[in-house]
Amino acid sequence: MRTALEKMKPIIYEIFEYLHQHPELSWQEIETTRFICDLLQKNGCHVRTFTDHTGVVGEWGDETGDSITVGVRADMDSLWQEVNGVFQANHSCGHDAHMTMVLGMVLLLKELNIKLPGRLKLIFQPAEEMGDGALKMIQKQVMDDIDFLYGVHLRPIHELPNGTASPGIIHGAAETVSARIIGFDTHGARPDLGVNAIEVVATILEQLKGIRLNPYDSYSVKMTQVSAGGENKNIIPGSAQFHLDLRAQSNETMNHLVKKVDHIIQHVAYLYDVKIDYDYQEKVYAAVLNEEAQRMMRQAIAETLGDKNVMPPVVTPGAEDFHFYTKERPHIKAAMLGLGCDLAPGLHHPNMTFDQSALLNGIEILMRTVLNTFEHFAGKSR
Repeated sequence: MRTALEKMKPIIYEIFEYLHQHPELSWQEIETTRFICDLLQKNGCHVRTFTDHTGVVGEWGDETGDSITVGVRADMDSLWQEVNGVFQANHSCGHDAHMTMVLGMVLLLKELNIKLPGRLKLIFQPAEEMGDGALKMIQKQVMDDIDFLYGVHLRPIHELPNGTASPGIIHGAAETVSARIIGFDTHGARPDLGVNAIEVVATILEQLKGIRLNPYDSYSVKMTQVSAGGENKNIIPGSAQFHLDLRAQSNETMNHLVKKVDHIIQHVAYLYDVKIDYDYQEKVYAAVLNEEAQRMMRQAIAETLGDKNVMPPVVTPGAEDFHFYTKERPHIKAAMLGLGCDLAPGLHHPNMTFDQSALLNGIEILMRTVLNTFEHFAGKSR
């Protein structure tokens, strides 16, 4: 398998370079979709696209329905950020690499003329950075017939050394709060005639610092945006907007954190006698690992990199909408490959780089994971 991959290395690097040089934002992955469809179709996949979003599904193998269906998912979108003084779309989270590895699997399947005893679904999902791309694929019933689901994410150098990999990434849960304090402005000389929205925001901020939950499960809540007032400095603003970012390592702790935040916002609104409208957005669940899926991936890592380079599951405070799949479709057995690749300075850094030779490791691990899964579970559909 590695010999075939080495032979394919130029085309794999070419695919990565195209995707890296053509980043597209969430729900706008039009050219990315076109590129993926073209490559999948040229290499023997049945391709499904959608009229209302940019996701792509490729299918390979037996479609009789007598065996299991294995899915492999890659995220497609880039970030919008300042790069060397210019705001632009930028692949600084590794999605270009993730797509390359899944597309590389297709090329490897064709090169080795592999006949699978079941169906393989290659899922290219939009809008991971928005936190709702996975939900769209679920709504389109893409996941309903999948028994095992695998994903991949590059890991920073401080989490995994280059040449190692982990069969699981323990992402945390995340939610954001968008809120608006609704009041009226007053003259700077007459503060008694209204409520200063800045003071309301400050009180909420102070109260958030006092949240105490189980210390054995990490969590955080912080104000990430706030705006109040206009150009005149002698007006006390009665209205303001603010946003909160909530993180927790488990779904249970996130539920407790949300209750605390609810209580604080409602209590402060009562204290100041103001109206505060708020809602939760961009909800992403924490990971729940499946041992059978991890076992298939752990075996594949050992076969590719050797036993000593199999690392335990990576615990990270970052979030991933991949975990919507198992939350909304509990029958799915899922695992996400954490790939060591010398990634630095870190994910979402505008100048993030990694060792591109690790792409070959990722392709081989994903391929072996799929083959191991069919070997152990073919003919045992749920």
